[in-house]
Amino acid sequence: MARESLGKIERQRQLVCYLEKDPFLTDVDLSEILKVSIQTIRLDRLELKIPELRERLKNVARGKVQQLKSMTGGELVGELVDLKVGTSGISILPVTQEMTLRKTKIVRGHHLFAQANSLAVAIIDAEAVVTGLARVSFKRPVYCGEKILAKAVIKIKKGNKYMVKVTSHVKDEIVFIGRFLVFTLPEEVVPQ
Repeated sequence: MARESLGKIERQRQLVCYLEKDPFLTDVDLSEILKVSIQTIRLDRLELKIPELRERLKNVARGKVQQLKSMTGGELVGELVDLKVGTSGISILPVTQEMTLRKTKIVRGHHLFAQANSLAVAIIDAEAVVTGLARVSFKRPVYCGEKILAKAVIKIKKGNKYMVKVTSHVKDEIVFIGRFLVFTLPEEVVPQ
C-alpha cells in the first residue's frame, strides 16, 4: 500500500511539473507521458483540483483578451493563451470537422492563415492595425482533431511598420510559418 501511494504521489508531482512546463497538454498526452490510463489522469487532476484543458485555456484567455488593443476577442481566430502586447503572443486552435476538407479531413489552409494573421495583428500595441504583406509556408497537412499552437513574435519595428513571424505547431512539429508585414494606422484615418 505504501509503495502504491508513493507511486501515486510521484506521478501527481510529475503531472503538475508537466502542466507547468506545457499547460496545453491534454489528458491523452499526459496518459502517454506518464504511462497510465486517461481515467487515472482525470482522477489525479480532480484530486489536485486541476481543471481540464478547456477550462485551463478559458481561465488564461479571459485575462489576456482584455489586453487586446487592435481587435476584440471575437475577431481573433483561436483562443489567446498568452499575450505580451508589443512583443509576442500565443493562441491555440483545435481543428474541428467543419474546418476540414470532407474527403481528406485535412484542415483548409485559410484557417491556419487566419489564426496566424489575427495573432500577428493582435500583438501590436495600437488601436488600428492592417496587414500589408504576408509570406507563408505550409509545412505539413493538419488533420481533424489536432490542436494548432501558434506563436507570434515581433522581429522588426520601423516607425509604423512591424515584421511579425508566426510559427504554428502541432505537438512538436512545425506545420506553418508566416511572416507578416503589418502597419499601424493613425487615429485620424480610423472611422469613429
